[in-house]
Amino acid sequence: MNAHATSQDRPVLGVMWMLATTLSFTGVNVIVHHLGADLPAAQTSFVRFLWGILFVAPAIWQLRKMRFSARIWGLFGLRGAMQALAVLLWFYAMARIPIADVTAIGYLNPIVVTLGGALLLGEGFAWRRGAAIAVALIGALIILRPGLREVAPGHIAQLGAAIFFGLAYLVAKHLSAHAPASIIVALMTLSITLCLAPFAIVAWQPINLNETLWLGLTAVFATAGHYCMTRAFACAPVTVTQPVAFLQLVFGSTAGLLLFGEHIDPYVLLGGGMIIGAVSYVTWREAKTKRRGVTPAIPQTKV
Repeated sequence: MNAHATSQDRPVLGVMWMLATTLSFTGVNVIVHHLGADLPAAQTSFVRFLWGILFVAPAIWQLRKMRFSARIWGLFGLRGAMQALAVLLWFYAMARIPIADVTAIGYLNPIVVTLGGALLLGEGFAWRRGAAIAVALIGALIILRPGLREVAPGHIAQLGAAIFFGLAYLVAKHLSAHAPASIIVALMTLSITLCLAPFAIVAWQPINLNETLWLGLTAVFATAGHYCMTRAFACAPVTVTQPVAFLQLVFGSTAGLLLFGEHIDPYVLLGGGMIIGAVSYVTWREAKTKRRGVTPAIPQTKV
């Protein structure tokens, strides 16, 4: 048995770390939803990532030792720009539509990664993948129900966020072969902050200390979530830990009901369940074919 397999032979611990991940990201969702739409999405997302720079400052300092080619620096910039757009759309959506809707639509991220990996990275596209993607898209239509209910701008924004989060993940996956994870996360945080700054300045409104501290807490929860997720993947295979992440739909729906009086929409749960099933199947299939070079960890919310 190799060292990697041994290090990942702690499924219970991996599940516990992923549960902590899910609770942390749910905390982010609840705070941003609580702040609402009083402040522009560009401003709230900028302040959140400005706080985040404090947590990655040591890694940013290490950048002076790194030597990357112009192409790699370009990829870092591309990843940051796509991630910034995704974050902006996500903050807009989370402030305007139910938490459960945002969470359920967000599960399309891995589907975008799977489709992008097949079309852009040549990872192959077996009919089983196509069927899973079709099921996930039907699930998204059940959540949105165009023509049967109003599809709000927040829903469109979250669909856009899912697409750009997935595309940014594909770039990050390529960068992982050229830089340590700490540097990738640090450059992501720095580049997102710089990309959001002009939009935040244009839309800037007075912000009080309470709102600033709440956004600081989102940075704490998000950083904790990414740390716990990394620990989870180190303890157990993604096929063990990933299903736990889908509890975020349950936690998000419950928080929306108890804290904000949002009724639990059975169609959102049904559509979310279909997307979850499709993603779980893709995760299982990719784990089986990993020896043939198919890459696939499923991305989490990157806010």
